[in-house]
Amino acid sequence: MISKTIKFLDVVTATTTSDPVNIEGCVKMTLQFIRADHSAGSTSFAVSVSQDGVNWVTYNKLIANVINAIAEGLVRVAASSLASATSKMYSMDLENDTYKWMRVTATETTDGTHSAIGVGLFVN
Repeated sequence: MISKTIKFLDVVTATTTSDPVNIEGCVKMTLQFIRADHSAGSTSFAVSVSQDGVNWVTYNKLIANVINAIAEGLVRVAASSLASATSKMYSMDLENDTYKWMRVTATETTDGTHSAIGVGLFVN
């Protein structure tokens, strides 16, 4: 197994979609969404996946890093909204899904800088 750090978005200052990243062979992916230089507004982060790099689908199964009761199971979301200078962590459910391509979109409202970093575990 090989661990790779991927900067999908690196301190962008407007609504931006990352370039597609090939994640073929990825068995685990954890993402950190970061908002900085906040004075007002928010940033919404979303992940899209594709098998051909042309036709994209919103990934609706980001696993949120939240506390929940054992009976509740994992909390899954389609997007992450940050309304202050903060960051949040999410994992992808690659135990049940396999994709060739992914990208991250940060949608800005008002101001701020936006970053998205992933760490993936890939088979050799």
